[in-house]
Amino acid sequence: MRVMNRLILALMVLGGTSGVGKSSNDRPVVITEDANTVTLDNGIVFAVINKANANLLSLRLHGLELLSQGQGYWNVYGRIPGQKNTQEKPGPSVTRLTQDPARNGGKLAEVALRFHYAGQPNTVPLDIEIRYALHRGDTALYGWTLLNHETNYPAFNVEVSTVCLKLNPRVFDFLSIDSRRQREMITGEDWVHGQELNLKEARRMTTGIHKGEVEHKYDYAAMFSETPAYGWSSSNHRVGIWVINPSLEYINGGPAKVELTGHIDVKPRLPADPTLLFVWHGPHYGGRNIQIAAGEQWSKVVGPFLFYCNSGGNHEALWKDALARAAREQREWPYDWAQAPGYPHLSERGSVRGQLVIQDPQAPHTSAARAWVGLAAAPYPGIGRGEPNIIDWQTDGKHYQYWTRADDTGRFDIRYARPGTYTLYAYTDGVLGDFSRADIHVSEGETTDLGRLIWKPVRYGEQLWDIGIPNRSAEEFRHGDHYWQWGLYQLYPKEFPHDVNFVVGKSDWHHDWNYAQPPRADGKGGWTSTTWRILFDLPQTLKGTATLRLAICGARGGPVDVFVNGQPIGSTGELPESGVMHRDGIRGTEIERNLQFNTALLITGTNIIELKKNARSWVDGVLYDYIRLEVEK
Repeated sequence: MRVMNRLILALMVLGGTSGVGKSSNDRPVVITEDANTVTLDNGIVFAVINKANANLLSLRLHGLELLSQGQGYWNVYGRIPGQKNTQEKPGPSVTRLTQDPARNGGKLAEVALRFHYAGQPNTVPLDIEIRYALHRGDTALYGWTLLNHETNYPAFNVEVSTVCLKLNPRVFDFLSIDSRRQREMITGEDWVHGQELNLKEARRMTTGIHKGEVEHKYDYAAMFSETPAYGWSSSNHRVGIWVINPSLEYINGGPAKVELTGHIDVKPRLPADPTLLFVWHGPHYGGRNIQIAAGEQWSKVVGPFLFYCNSGGNHEALWKDALARAAREQREWPYDWAQAPGYPHLSERGSVRGQLVIQDPQAPHTSAARAWVGLAAAPYPGIGRGEPNIIDWQTDGKHYQYWTRADDTGRFDIRYARPGTYTLYAYTDGVLGDFSRADIHVSEGETTDLGRLIWKPVRYGEQLWDIGIPNRSAEEFRHGDHYWQWGLYQLYPKEFPHDVNFVVGKSDWHHDWNYAQPPRADGKGGWTSTTWRILFDLPQTLKGTATLRLAICGARGGPVDVFVNGQPIGSTGELPESGVMHRDGIRGTEIERNLQFNTALLITGTNIIELKKNARSWVDGVLYDYIRLEVEK
């Protein structure tokens, strides 16, 4: 059945009406090699790979060069504890054909460049294999990375891993991320002549079509789960190049992960080229290092993913064609043609299914419809900024994760997981917290049916009021619906000269609750803390324990201290770094802090809860996802 579905899908794609991305060229794929390079060519796409480092030197579509000065590089960046950071691959490389077109009728060519670690100084202590694959008649170049750490290798922390293409500036001028972020971009000349602002990545344009506007590379960051294809296109040449990930399984942070996608290179001088990124493991918005211990055997397969090239349409048509190709690739996953150690095929993987049912007497109509449900590693200890911490599915990049959306009845089917033992997680808009169930076993070729799973969200008593929507973001608050603009936090002093004073039952959180709580300039070159106030009325005194529940979706710097009617009730403590506010975001890793206090602090009439965000610098802001007060009577 799956083979038949793939045949039907292929016929549908070839029989499309738009003409975008189509090619009638059906030449066999050929692969050639000399002392320094390997070339893949199918008559449509032409790619040249540097043997020394596995970087792309050239990528052409119908003879048109898409890269700038041979800049298509791959890196695994990190450090051996106590040493300097490095991204140098251990060398020399060993090149081999893993798919020989001479033996498969010219249908597929794949080359692997392997860098074996043997104690080379100042190099990444991993065996790194980078592969490129090209199919007959196709306009996509596939790439993937195989990483291996043997027990005799030193400890290593992977901080960031990126595949980056610097694109031909004479070709590409338009960037498409999603339906709201598509536009003709500045030029490299505009960038280098721009006025540098509070971040080296942010400049106000003094020339060009966006003169007066601010360009900031983080304004194009996106969640991979909501961005199946993103990339650049050309007004003059009517071509596009797109990153497509057919699976989230190899990306750190699961479906909530936000990372960089594309921008104009932020170099201080030319060339500052159009840049296309795939950051499969990154530190932004709360990511944590992959920490590999000495004596630990570890491996990971990243990809195959695609650099999809298309032509023949305007920007919107090219983007929509890329989205259609992304949907096709997701249905094709895992790929039958991909052959590598650690990459199991369909028959070697297993599935987990069930039905998630939410039972919350205080919200009886809450549904698990469209909930994210996934398999990931159980939480484990790590080190963050020198301090012990716990790495969970939101911050884990060491292991694989498998996620799906539940249907309208809460039923889910997590397919194609590697055999092993996982923790099942679920989350959904409108419900505070996660669901989890440990020790879920996946067996090769089998489906584990979990039946009906009852999720009873944690409650500490009767809900008195809430602010916002528990959706792991600040999008419902002021500016949250257009957050991708540099420096919105700088509007805070004017819009909230007396800080936030939110009156429960009267104020509107869309306008009266800011997306971020930033510090305030003290007029002396420093920064001072801000205090937000929540006012609410009680008709009578209460007896029992109250719990203030703070869901935080972005933080940096000092804690939030909390007061009830002027009396301190506790603090969030130092908040895990996720660097969301200064990167113009509305979401990072989600954390929850529950502060309990005696209801004797509450009075009949108007009560005030104060949230004081301690600040040490201008980036020390906090973003709230959701706030709720509960009382156990």
